[in-house]
Amino acid sequence: MANYVIGDVQGCLDSLLELLDAVRFEPTTDVLWFAGDLVNRGPRSLDTLRFIKGLGAQAHTVLGNHDLHLLALWCNSGRSHESDTIAEVVSAPDGEELVNWLRSQPLALALPGPQQALLVHAGILAQWSLEEALALSAEVQQMMSGPDWKDFMAQLYGNKPNRWDPALQGFDRLRLIVNVFTRMRMVRDDGKIDFKYKLEPADAPPDLKAWFEVQREFQHEGPIVFGHWSTLGKLKNKAGYCLDTGCVWGGQLTALRLEDEAIIQVNAVEPPLPTIP
Repeated sequence: MANYVIGDVQGCLDSLLELLDAVRFEPTTDVLWFAGDLVNRGPRSLDTLRFIKGLGAQAHTVLGNHDLHLLALWCNSGRSHESDTIAEVVSAPDGEELVNWLRSQPLALALPGPQQALLVHAGILAQWSLEEALALSAEVQQMMSGPDWKDFMAQLYGNKPNRWDPALQGFDRLRLIVNVFTRMRMVRDDGKIDFKYKLEPADAPPDLKAWFEVQREFQHEGPIVFGHWSTLGKLKNKAGYCLDTGCVWGGQLTALRLEDEAIIQVNAVEPPLPTIP
C-alpha cells in the first residue's frame, strides 16, 4: 500500500492516467490525495471529476480555487472566463451529483504517516496550527455541505478582509478562510495577504514574501503539502512541498509518495495552454 499526493490536475485526465501508470497505482490498496484544482483549463474536466469520484475511498481531495469557481458557476454566482473548460460539468446529466460530491470536500486534510503533514491547495497562515487549520476547514465544509451553501457562494468573491482576526464572523470569516486555503501566495510585512502577485518570490516587491517564508508560530509541526503556484519553480520549500508543476501549461504532473518522499513526474500529455497564468 502506498499514498500518493498529486498536484493540480485541472482537467488533464490523460496526464493523470499516465502518472498513475508511472507509479503503478493499485486501486485496491493505494490511496490518492489531490491538492485541489481538479478541474478547469484542461480539456477533460468532466471526465476527471467522474474518474476521481469513482475511486471512492481510494481518493481524497481538498478544494482549490478552480473547483470553487465551478461551484460558483453552478449557482449562477460566478462569472465565466474565456479559458474556462467546465461548462460540460454544469450541463452534464450527472452534473448535480458531481457538484454535490465536490462541495462536500474539505479545504484541508491531515495526511497519513509519521510526518503528520497537512494537505491544502494554496497555503496556511503562519499563526495557524495544523489543528486550527483543520478546524477552520471544517467550518467552511459545514457551510458548503449544508442547505445554505448557495448563499455563501453568492458572497464568496472578494479580497476583503485580507488580514486574519479570530474575532471575524459570518461570511467575512468564511471568505477569508477560503481565500487563505485556495488563493494565497504572498503576505505583506504588515500581515495583510496579497492576492494579486503570482510570479516567483524572488521577483516580488520588497514588502512581499511567500507565505511559507513567514516564520510559523508552530515550527515543531509537520510539513505543508500544497499546489496552486505553478510559477514557483521549486518543489521543496520551508513549509514542505509545492506539487503544482504546471501540467496544464505544458509542464509536468507531479506525485509525492508519502512513505519515502519520492517524487514521480510525467510530462504533460495535453497540448499546453498558450500563456502562463
